[in-house]
Amino acid sequence: MKTRVAAVQMEGRVADLRFNLDQVSRLLDAAIESGATVIAIPEFFTTPIIYDPRLFACALPPENPAIELLRSKSRRHGVYIGGSYLEMRDGDVYNTYVFVEPDGTVHRHDKDIPTMVEGAFYIGGTDPGRMETSLCSVGAAVCWEMVRTQTVQRLRGQVDLLMTGSHWWSDPGWRLPSRLVFAENKRNRRLLQETPGRFAELIGAPTLHAGHVGVLSGRFLTIPKTRLTVAARTRLLGETQIIDGDGTMVARLRAEDGPGVVTGDITLGRRTGDLPPVPQRFWIPELGGLVRLLWHHQNACGRGAYRWAKRTGRLACLRPAGRCDR
Repeated sequence: MKTRVAAVQMEGRVADLRFNLDQVSRLLDAAIESGATVIAIPEFFTTPIIYDPRLFACALPPENPAIELLRSKSRRHGVYIGGSYLEMRDGDVYNTYVFVEPDGTVHRHDKDIPTMVEGAFYIGGTDPGRMETSLCSVGAAVCWEMVRTQTVQRLRGQVDLLMTGSHWWSDPGWRLPSRLVFAENKRNRRLLQETPGRFAELIGAPTLHAGHVGVLSGRFLTIPKTRLTVAARTRLLGETQIIDGDGTMVARLRAEDGPGVVTGDITLGRRTGDLPPVPQRFWIPELGGLVRLLWHHQNACGRGAYRWAKRTGRLACLRPAGRCDR
């Protein structure tokens, strides 16, 4: 039996919870009107992420306006909704993927390793990302969790639906040789476009992938254990997709399509036989040297910034006004 599903592509504003939740609410309404019963919204749906000191105060407590929005839509319309945001628990912040059921139940998965600059604003979790729900067994994977083999090992052949989302940058907007920038951007966009389908095929489950679009301006950390930065202006690359269990793309929104909703019909259920082999390495795809260098460099910069923010009391939950102005 086919299930009507939807994935949301949004264009958010940094550190503006009210604006972002208003947009998510409208897009969820459009998805619900399309008849979808399962809806994916992006990673970081409460605020896009770039190095911006306001974001240290943009985490939410476990009970918060974002959860209440998802619960309200879920209960009223009998739908399932998943997406991630920064959540503070016991003094630390996590990139928490929540999956909300119509009865109000909230399942959580904390992304395992922050990606580059994200490490300035949260730490990694250790749960397997498997959620037993009234719908089916759901696996959650957030952005670059989809390009690491350790995620495949946690979920392969064990879930009936994959709920994923990303916040995927282009280049940081510096004046570099145009041929180099063009080649790297082309590889980066191809990697994002291919990732949801490859991930679904390796896990053996249909996949909903929700993404961000739009221009993102802020700073770029330069030296680990310092807060020295340079300006950055990047684009978020979208690629909101619905993928069936064999890796076939059912529907897609590109970055050029802007914010919106894509819908499709998929069959929930896992495949346990005839799965492709898992690459015997850390990364699923072959990443270029520049990307791997940035991964290590920016992870080191981010960890230092997070430790500084925690030590100096800058990590905090969002104030009631809905903007991170601290």
